[in-house]
Amino acid sequence: MHHVLIIHEVESYPAWKAIFDQAAVMRKQAGEISYQLLRYESDANNIVHFSKWSTLENARRFFESPELIQIRQKAGVKAPNFIYLDEIEQQIL
Repeated sequence: MHHVLIIHEVESYPAWKAIFDQAAVMRKQAGEISYQLLRYESDANNIVHFSKWSTLENARRFFESPELIQIRQKAGVKAPNFIYLDEIEQQIL
């Protein structure tokens, strides 16, 4: 399985979340399978977006597209950090 971990600060979580939700169909069409949103305990505007993707190539193409760069600016995203990951093992304990 392929995953993307994005850590970024946003200007306002509610404003960012509204735009994030509007892009759900776009993300699904690009190859996002599922996602989790987490935030720092001490700062609600520091967001972690952890998602599963059909391929890392699809994820890179999506996240690095000019359209998504504009959407991130509109959503108030500050300096996102993208980490592209291949799963090597998963267990439930």
